[in-house]
Amino acid sequence: MRHGRASAGWDTALDPGLDELGRKQAQDAAKILDQIFAGQQIKIISSPLVRCQQTAEAFAELRNAPVRVCAEVAEIPSPVGVEMSGRVDWLRVAMQGSWADLGGEYVAFRDSIVQFVRSIKTSTVIFSHFIAINAVIGALIGDDRLVIRSLDNCSITLLEHDSAGNLRIAQTGHEADTLIR
Repeated sequence: MRHGRASAGWDTALDPGLDELGRKQAQDAAKILDQIFAGQQIKIISSPLVRCQQTAEAFAELRNAPVRVCAEVAEIPSPVGVEMSGRVDWLRVAMQGSWADLGGEYVAFRDSIVQFVRSIKTSTVIFSHFIAINAVIGALIGDDRLVIRSLDNCSITLLEHDSAGNLRIAQTGHEADTLIR
């Protein structure tokens, strides 16, 4: 699941929390997740960034379950030497291309996320980021682009294992005109 709306943009804060709308989105999504996974034991994983942890907390409270923070599902890092004021411009350009265009370090970042998600064998909700979720979607459908789907805040993408144990997309999250703020 993608996190709720952040209180600041990529070019103004390294690790913003949720704004008021983001908190409401998290509460609403938590109720939907609770219905989707009714009666199931669920593990909850969050990116280390505050906006994901705050989004995860809403579901964790409903389920009275702990949240495990994992760097493996973190936000795409901006390149070394790119100042905060230039992060949005870098990301806008990067989002038009592929992982291969970004080079080996970013391909390794993508592969690490995908390997981590594929290794999960029990019902788990992961609270992560736009690009990280797109990395998994792209890997599962064989598409190297950074952006496959314009996933909205708090959109829920469902993955499942098929009868052979392979991970596949059961449902992609709702989309919106996502702004890199």
